[in-house]
Amino acid sequence: MFDEFLTRVAALRGSPFAIAIVVGFRPPVSGKPGDKAIIEANGQMWGWIGGGCAQPIVVREALRAIEEGKARLISIASTHNSEIEYGVINYPMTCHGGGAMEIYIEPVLPVPQLIVFGRTVAARALCKLAKAIGYDVIVAGPGLDGRLFHDADRLIGNRDVHDLDFARETYIVVSTQGEGDEEALEQALLTGVPYVSFIASRRKAERVLQFLKDRGIAPELLSRLKAPAGLDIRALGPEEIAVSILAEIILTRRSKKPPVQSDTLEAGYARPDVRDPICGMIVDSATAAYFSEYRSRTYYFCCAGCKQEFDAKPEAHATTLLAT
Repeated sequence: MFDEFLTRVAALRGSPFAIAIVVGFRPPVSGKPGDKAIIEANGQMWGWIGGGCAQPIVVREALRAIEEGKARLISIASTHNSEIEYGVINYPMTCHGGGAMEIYIEPVLPVPQLIVFGRTVAARALCKLAKAIGYDVIVAGPGLDGRLFHDADRLIGNRDVHDLDFARETYIVVSTQGEGDEEALEQALLTGVPYVSFIASRRKAERVLQFLKDRGIAPELLSRLKAPAGLDIRALGPEEIAVSILAEIILTRRSKKPPVQSDTLEAGYARPDVRDPICGMIVDSATAAYFSEYRSRTYYFCCAGCKQEFDAKPEAHATTLLAT
């Protein structure tokens, strides 16, 4: 079972997903410590973390973890401590059996990629430092010496990068310093990547931008260019310049919405945002097996027993749900 789990994790490399692991329990519950599941960005789950009332909660929180890029600890219990538990997201245990579970959810997001145009000393420093902090690094341009860019994941011997995967979180830095500046910047801007920076003085950057404007590059693309590249930390030398650029990229990553947007997450999965009006359990309306129509509204249930109780007095239970 664990070997299959690892195989599935390896197969998802390059795609966003989350891992949920049961880390605590109080009987009677079916999920036990060490039980685990994989939740993909479309809401599909593989594995086991417990019964029906836990699964839609875990999927919901896993999608949020992927969207926000942050791990979380959830507690599903029939009763919760009145004291504040910092960092714990509490849910009521709506399964009739009671008990409690604690589940840790860790998002696994694709590694961001950095594309560096140029073979300069600053380009080499960027390649080395970006690799050290976990980026996939691609260096593009003619005349590259593989011995000088041995940290790179890939070398492209020209400036054509159209076949790269730009669905991934991508940052581009142009460090050509006079060797095809205009061509490299044009290729970089045409990718549509939100972050493109240019290692150059402000005056030179203005001249290159005017050239590209005259070439017909759209103003909205030109407005994405950050030049001079990097945060103003009074950097001296190529290594410090590389540090300032990576600091700017990190700040950009932390300041914007996560790379995996909510519209992507919800494209193949409807969030379980309806409640069983009898027991209060969160139910996935897309897959619920039990439901009833009452006064032009559909009510969903976790089991046949809840549906039967609702159908006996729908007016009472529908009013209760609307009031919550």
